[in-house]
Amino acid sequence: MTGANDFEAKITPIVILSCIMAATGGLMFGYDVGVSGGVTSMGAFLKEFFPEVYIRTVEEKMLESNYCKYDNEKLQLFTSCLYLAGLTATFLASHITRKQGRRATMLIAGFIFIAGVVFNAAAQNLLMLIIGRLLLGSGVGFANQAVPVFLSEIAPSRMRGALNIMFQLNITLGILFANLVNYATNKIKGGWGWRLSLGLGGLPAVFLTLGAFVVVDTPNSLIERGHLEEGKAVLRKIRGIENIEPEFLALVDACTVAKEIKHPFRNILKRSNRPQLLISIVLHVFQQFTGINAIMFYGPVLFNTLGFTKDASLYCTVIIGAVNVISTVVSIYSVDRLGRRMLLFEGGVQMFLSQFVIAVIIGIKVRDHYEDLSKGFGVLVVVMVCIFVSAFAWSWGPLTWLIPSEIFPLETRSAGQSIAVCVNLLCTFLIAQAFLSMLCFFKFGIFLFFAGCVLIMSALVLFLLPETKNVSIEEMTEKVWKHHWLWKRFAEDDSVKEEKVVTAD
Repeated sequence: MTGANDFEAKITPIVILSCIMAATGGLMFGYDVGVSGGVTSMGAFLKEFFPEVYIRTVEEKMLESNYCKYDNEKLQLFTSCLYLAGLTATFLASHITRKQGRRATMLIAGFIFIAGVVFNAAAQNLLMLIIGRLLLGSGVGFANQAVPVFLSEIAPSRMRGALNIMFQLNITLGILFANLVNYATNKIKGGWGWRLSLGLGGLPAVFLTLGAFVVVDTPNSLIERGHLEEGKAVLRKIRGIENIEPEFLALVDACTVAKEIKHPFRNILKRSNRPQLLISIVLHVFQQFTGINAIMFYGPVLFNTLGFTKDASLYCTVIIGAVNVISTVVSIYSVDRLGRRMLLFEGGVQMFLSQFVIAVIIGIKVRDHYEDLSKGFGVLVVVMVCIFVSAFAWSWGPLTWLIPSEIFPLETRSAGQSIAVCVNLLCTFLIAQAFLSMLCFFKFGIFLFFAGCVLIMSALVLFLLPETKNVSIEEMTEKVWKHHWLWKRFAEDDSVKEEKVVTAD
């Protein structure tokens, strides 16, 4: 068995360029996450599409509970429908990723997203707004399916974690960009600033589309689709060396196994694939139940609820967005040094403590019909939110995308990534659709709810997640799953079955 460290590789310019281009898919996703919370706090946008919310927040401030001013199903649907569309699109994207390649999927993602931006920026009624969001969601579904797999496959093993997190870094940059745009467009006179906010989401989609025309597909994808010589040439080009034979043969062997699998979604349910499937699902469920997207989607709304002015709310989200970006850079530096488990566990502890403090402060200082959140306590809440976001950004944010993209064998990788993306988008949809109602019902207790989820997920990481740093994705079974105290029985049982079949033949 060839070791991961035996696969020679240089960090070539084409790898860096391809990873930067592919990760702009994260910009698309991040901009949408950030822009929705900003525009839903703008009076002109609410007056145009959600007049009942506008009346409650502007004209009847003291008649409604602080926690319930924004509780509106249509407003939540505007945010959440994007993720429901992404959930549906990812199944088609999985098939295209496998049959046509990662590059083709990224091209489709860009075109669909651009169409959604046009609908949103030109929306004259709620229907146009929702159609635009559905198209945006489809683009996000295609991008989230292809980009993490593309990045994991094109990167050398020793750099796979750092380069894959380029996707998450671009998500955070997209959120920060959206926050800055929202802060600026909120000051535009005439009430059309929200159109500019929604329209600028087309920029990252244009970058992804143009970039996808230029880059090559991954060697894994080319070899899997029968283009052996082209795959070998691309592998030599991206590794920057002549001796690519060991890695090429490992890819060919993996693809030979993959071609024998006619139904990857059925195969992924096999006993030997259950550890990877279970871990991927658990990671994506708990990533959303950290409460991160409640803050990213509804940050300005949340700060308005706590008594901040509109400008102050948008300004606070800019600060949080900047912390998000800086902390993701920390993850890029540390993920292949400290490992996945260490970052996930430390991030969980930090998120739990910060959310507990936020719940205590809000519980004491904010009531239904008045708030006593002084400037000092307001600053403390923002600081604790920043501590929470920083922990997420260097742990559960990027690693939830990285780990599923590297632990599945090639024959089930596209199906596994599809299921992971689907679970993530389903949970994102649930949080986006329910958060404002949960805030109205739980009040400050919403942060205790998320803190409890963080406590559970940190314990699961401690006991169930194996370390995958610096292991070739073709050798995960031999070097990871067969050595884990719990999961080894699944890999060993499968090996025994295969030996019996060979013996019988």
